[in-house]
Amino acid sequence: MTTSSDLNDPNAPAPPEGCPAHAAGKPLDASHVDAERLSGPGLWQDPHRMYRKLRQEHGSVAPILLDGDIPAWFVLGYREVHHVTANDQLFARDSRRWHAWDRIAPDWPLMPFVGYQPSVMFTEGPEHRRRSGAISDALAAVDQFELRAQAERIADHLVDEFAGVGEAELMADYAHRLPSLVVAGLFGLPEQETPALVQDLAGSLDGGDGAVEAYLRVRATMARLLERKRERPGADVPSRLLAHPAGLAEEELIQDMLVVMAAAQQPTANWIGNTLRLMLTDDRFALTLFGGRRSVGQALNEVLWEDTPTQNFIGRWAVRATVLGGQKIKAGDLLVLGLSAANTDPQVRPDSYIGAAGNNAHMSFSHGEHRCPYPAPELAEVIARAAIEVLLDRLPDVNLSVPTRELVWRDSVWMRGLENLPVEFTPAYVG
Repeated sequence: MTTSSDLNDPNAPAPPEGCPAHAAGKPLDASHVDAERLSGPGLWQDPHRMYRKLRQEHGSVAPILLDGDIPAWFVLGYREVHHVTANDQLFARDSRRWHAWDRIAPDWPLMPFVGYQPSVMFTEGPEHRRRSGAISDALAAVDQFELRAQAERIADHLVDEFAGVGEAELMADYAHRLPSLVVAGLFGLPEQETPALVQDLAGSLDGGDGAVEAYLRVRATMARLLERKRERPGADVPSRLLAHPAGLAEEELIQDMLVVMAAAQQPTANWIGNTLRLMLTDDRFALTLFGGRRSVGQALNEVLWEDTPTQNFIGRWAVRATVLGGQKIKAGDLLVLGLSAANTDPQVRPDSYIGAAGNNAHMSFSHGEHRCPYPAPELAEVIARAAIEVLLDRLPDVNLSVPTRELVWRDSVWMRGLENLPVEFTPAYVG
């Protein structure tokens, strides 16, 4: 995933060369005249309400408007999301196929997600298999037992920072910091550079003031890291990518390392935060808060079904005209994958989460060639489980310090995570 900070970078995503000039106010096609806008506080505070409304009015594929009233199709149905993600030759990832570039202003907020760039995210066919295969091989070499031990050490260190106080804000103090620190270790980043990288990753992903500078610093850090690993390779992800038979070029390496880092940070942080929220607010998990571990895995899996960290993904582009969910899709149309909506599709799960325990058939990591590459989901779960178990072991009487209704979800169409998660507990001595 990229950020809005990419826009001022010389290698930033951009419309295809020779695309028509931006045509402001171009009339909408008849299929999108009354389309719902995929935005607003109603969406991020209660997305499932909007999903139900769209299903009632349009079925499993709905016309929507993105920022600036840009038309797209929202794929809500589980079977339809499965079909789109399993058919790369019909629904492709290369955004240069989009027929709507003449509608897109250069500063469109979603340009970082759709502007073509030399990243594994936009590759197709053999080229995608070459790039994603290199990433998978580099991640598969990670020892999961060592990863668990490292995650536990970092979790203990972070808990030490607030254990004696009796209160904490778990999103900022814990959930967001832990994945970045663990992944920095997997990348062999020098310890003295890790705090700055963690801060810059967060700044670039938020896309606010200073995001451009933060992104450029992250990119420069990756370039320096690659240079060091060429001289002194080690047991780390960049060294494995450099040595991989795929023969990745410099820009490919930098872009793909940024993708892995960004994908590992915010989604894993939200998985941790959303799971802690569930366990702190649902009576079914009360025993876990007193030192038991039996239901941590159940809570992690339930969150993937009910409050998945990546709730929507943009996107796929239709290679040719087709019919999907009863809607006529034109060649070059943009499709947004409703991963969260698919997970709660009543045609697949009529009783919500009931009966889904132990079921890993959710769409939270997408599906098909462009799904989250193996074994990234397993590594993310190792990190998330360690984070939650260490916290509950160290602070067994942790409780929310505000009413559940006061918890606020982040303003995002794409990610599902809390603004904050304030807790209180009996202060613990840190020796």
